[in-house]
Amino acid sequence: MENDQMISPTDIITGIVYIDGELAMLTLTADGELRSTENGLRHSLSMKKDVLGFVVQGKRIRVKAVVEKDEGICCGRFSGDFVRKDLVFEPLIDQNGWCDSLRQYLDSLGRPKRLLVFVNPFGGKKSAREIFDKEVKPLFDDADVQLEIQETKYQLHAKEIVKSIDVSNYDGIVCVSGDGVLVEVVNGLLERADWRTALKLPIGMVPAGTGNGMIKSLLDTVGLQCCANSATISIIRGHKRSVDVATIAQGNTKFFSVLMLAWGLIADIDIESEKFRWMGSARIDFYALQRILCLRQYNGRIIFLPAPGFESYGQPASCSLYKEPTVSDKALGYQGPDTKFEDLEWKEINGPFVTIWLHNVPWGAENTLTAPAAKFSDGFLDLIVLKNCPKLVLLSLMRQLSSGTHVESPYIAYLKVKAFVLEPGALIDEPGKEGIIDSDGEVLARGKRTYNCDKKALMSYDKLQITVDQGLATLFSPEY
Repeated sequence: MENDQMISPTDIITGIVYIDGELAMLTLTADGELRSTENGLRHSLSMKKDVLGFVVQGKRIRVKAVVEKDEGICCGRFSGDFVRKDLVFEPLIDQNGWCDSLRQYLDSLGRPKRLLVFVNPFGGKKSAREIFDKEVKPLFDDADVQLEIQETKYQLHAKEIVKSIDVSNYDGIVCVSGDGVLVEVVNGLLERADWRTALKLPIGMVPAGTGNGMIKSLLDTVGLQCCANSATISIIRGHKRSVDVATIAQGNTKFFSVLMLAWGLIADIDIESEKFRWMGSARIDFYALQRILCLRQYNGRIIFLPAPGFESYGQPASCSLYKEPTVSDKALGYQGPDTKFEDLEWKEINGPFVTIWLHNVPWGAENTLTAPAAKFSDGFLDLIVLKNCPKLVLLSLMRQLSSGTHVESPYIAYLKVKAFVLEPGALIDEPGKEGIIDSDGEVLARGKRTYNCDKKALMSYDKLQITVDQGLATLFSPEY
């Protein structure tokens, strides 16, 4: 038996164990493979990729694991991209040694152990509580992750909480919601005096809302489904990636965006369709058809600093971005990127416009591939400009949003920009009526005679500027 316990230089621990009542050789290698040999057949689990955690059950040790379905595993019941593949074994000797070795290896992976979790019970189909209880929490329990759970009770509740938490108490923040809570968290972290430290805290998303554009973008990049299990497993594994943050400014007023800004047709559909919420997700398609049949065009102007390779778009323009006076009060939080763009070659496009769409990541929602060329941390925003367009062509373009092929249309200008200025105007046929500016699902500004124009908005329906800080925030992400 002593010879069976000999550890080679490439192994952490090895020994004879019982698996399903049969003797087998089990080895944890230095590169994190848990290998077993039973009746001449070899099996393996990757500690980095497959194993969530383990638990002692009397004389046995249960290694809790998941594997991707495309690896040929078809047994078990587990929705999404993964199936369960637990390994239960009974060491003949040295159970403590096995436990210590497994625990030390898992600890060496730097996975999150303490998470602040926001559950938004009001978003989407109002199923976030059920998704968390049935699909998310059991996986975190298997991975021995400690959770502090906060149900959001009203708009901006998550933002209020993250502005005052002790970030050293957590290894990350998780949003079981749509994109709205993610945006609140980012804005709350950036408004802290210690925003530089706070932004190092990675943020994870579990889809439980209407849009779910950010988590769809993350999972789709590596071919995973946009579902709670795949999202939760990605958080447990602890891989991270940075994401650009856009600062939308109007004078001293700021909003930090990680997804999109829309004006014109897209913003009108997104916001005005709220009156048809009783229709569920069908409200978007229904109202899009209504808006296309009664198409609006808006006067206005956009000014932008094109990314390299996109200088052919627009006409030369001059632009001077607003700069907030230098202050010494660090409690004001993040003030936006240091803008030094005045001497560069700005371009402009004048209206009228059907819609302006500015995007930070590829997917705007689970079924909307808005900006197929968008990157998470390239320091640019993807700009989609649609001016005059026949209604039948526009109907076709809306159907192409799910595949991203709309950007190939000759009616659409699709380019990347480093900075952007929007000067919104009124409807061309109704000068007394203006539009809506929408960012990350929130109404930034409502013009005259718009839907719910009596409601207060963060900004006025006037000139605003957008600048990008490359890779400012951190997200939990699948390995890419």
